[in-house]
Amino acid sequence: MADSISGVFGALADPTRRSIYEKLLGSGNGLNATEIAQGAAVSRQAIVKHLQVLVKAGLATSKRDGREVRYLVIQGGTFDVVDWLTRSSAAWDRRIGVLRDQVETESRRRSS
Repeated sequence: MADSISGVFGALADPTRRSIYEKLLGSGNGLNATEIAQGAAVSRQAIVKHLQVLVKAGLATSKRDGREVRYLVIQGGTFDVVDWLTRSSAAWDRRIGVLRDQVETESRRRSS
């Protein structure tokens, strides 16, 4: 699981890949590299390389449709990351709660 989390964070660390991923999320039946490259600041070839990173991270998959390759988001590709973030967030919330309680106790002690 840790490797899949690292892969997702690594893939989404790049703003271009995040943009591509968001485009794929919004597409119903996927997009090809040419469609993704329209309006992008990078070349179609660069888009293909970014797509390969998303595929390797388990965020997207490719499907041949005749002569073209369409890319689609993998459902649940971010599940491990969301789970990890939720657990980590809960742990930090607990720590912050304990610290807040200690500060409030100390503050009450000093003011009495």
